[in-house]
Amino acid sequence: MESALPNKEKMPLEKNNKVLVMVGLIIGLIFSELDETVVNTAMPSIIRDLGGLSMYGWVGGVYMLTMSAFMPILGKLADLYGRKKIYLTCMAFFIGGSIICGLSNSMTLLLVGRSIQGIGAGGLMPLAMAISSDLFPLEQRAKVQGLMGPIMFIPMLLGPLMGGYFVDEISWHWIFFINIPVGVLAAIFLAGGLRELKKTQKVVIDWAGAFLLVAAIVSLLITPVLVENEGYAWSSPLILTLLCLGAVLIGLFIWVESKVQEPIVPLHLFKNRNILVLSLLVFTVGIGLMGSFSSFPFLAQNVLGLTPTESGYITLPMMVGAVVSSMICGFLLTKVRYRELFAIAFIAPIVGFYLFAHLTIDTSIVQIIIFFVITGLGLGVMFGGDNLIIQESVESEHKGIALSTVPLFQTIGATVGVSVFGSLLSSSLTNKLESLGTSLPESIAGNIKNLAAGGIPNDLSPNMLIQIKTLFIESFQHIYLYAFACMIIAFVLCLFLKKEVLSPKTEIEEKQEADSL
Repeated sequence: MESALPNKEKMPLEKNNKVLVMVGLIIGLIFSELDETVVNTAMPSIIRDLGGLSMYGWVGGVYMLTMSAFMPILGKLADLYGRKKIYLTCMAFFIGGSIICGLSNSMTLLLVGRSIQGIGAGGLMPLAMAISSDLFPLEQRAKVQGLMGPIMFIPMLLGPLMGGYFVDEISWHWIFFINIPVGVLAAIFLAGGLRELKKTQKVVIDWAGAFLLVAAIVSLLITPVLVENEGYAWSSPLILTLLCLGAVLIGLFIWVESKVQEPIVPLHLFKNRNILVLSLLVFTVGIGLMGSFSSFPFLAQNVLGLTPTESGYITLPMMVGAVVSSMICGFLLTKVRYRELFAIAFIAPIVGFYLFAHLTIDTSIVQIIIFFVITGLGLGVMFGGDNLIIQESVESEHKGIALSTVPLFQTIGATVGVSVFGSLLSSSLTNKLESLGTSLPESIAGNIKNLAAGGIPNDLSPNMLIQIKTLFIESFQHIYLYAFACMIIAFVLCLFLKKEVLSPKTEIEEKQEADSL
């Protein structure tokens, strides 16, 4: 398949200021990720000011939709026009969306701003990985990207604190306005430090493919948002129609991509075993991990008796485990076969979710923290390790789209997992509470669905409280068992990765690989 940009133009590395570029990338990454955690903390105050409680879930939903829909398109545009130009454009979208959000006086305007932010965020993470891959040789890149993953620990740690500070001391509007100077600073660092060769070849853009891809992703991913926020059942006519429409659009997209000169998503990428396996792997992990742990604060507050802030921080030990294994993985990826490295690592989340599936009412918080650390130890290989394998599995001119396409599968998996696991949890808990029958106090016997969604009342007798907490635990055991199954599938998928040690390709190898396509 011919490319509109046949020559592999690489960055003139000697002219790049790597320190400036990396500082800009890291600042951009931290604040784009921080924005999500800060907004979640501030949402109750935003709802009080703007109203629109029914649109609560859409604030995160539209952000996710636009981020997912534009992620592969921005990656492809970066391959065509250059990473620097598209990254700065993404930062401009993110800053512009932040301005609109900060000035919002209605939920409608806030949703518009969040959707624009999502477009920008769709390019920041994958393009940061693509730019860093162009800056460093493989061995250095493994260590650099192994450290970039743990940096995502910072937003999780600071998000609730910053959100609480701005809401209590200043105004929730400033959780968005703070992105403006920080985003501009990140853009200045990157613009000043990064030098790219100007592309003079004619660029051919697959507009039909871009439209079909956006429409397909929105059709498919809006269904769990509707189920979660509007109360639709998965079997409702609207949801089934959207799913069928999405499937048809995906079919049309594949057909169009097979015909055009410069496809948005080159179909030959999925003939590469590593790309295919990693796409399935991150999709499976997204379902199991996000699907099961997104509702953990509900368990922590109702069964463990933690405050909302404490319940938000109790999952941080998982990041501690992930940070440790990510740093180890960064040093080992160029020394041992990555298939074995990933397979061994994924034994840890299997053990972790097995332990979670056997939670009891007597399980202590210390034990739960240990379970999180064990689970995180296996997931650290995903912090940069998968990106490195992707970078070394494709040609230079396809790095942007490859690094955007694989994370798209993770986003889809996480979105589906949160909705499906949430529905399973709600259904299981409601059925178990109904099984108590007449033993429930009259005040809540006719309001079981609200009890399942809103939490355990404080005025129950000690025996009834223990009974209901036990039912909560049993319902969570079920979803952790499903997550345990997902981790087993992920472990099996790891065995299908290539039996290779990551090593830099020679020019001859790159030419042979390009010629074979």
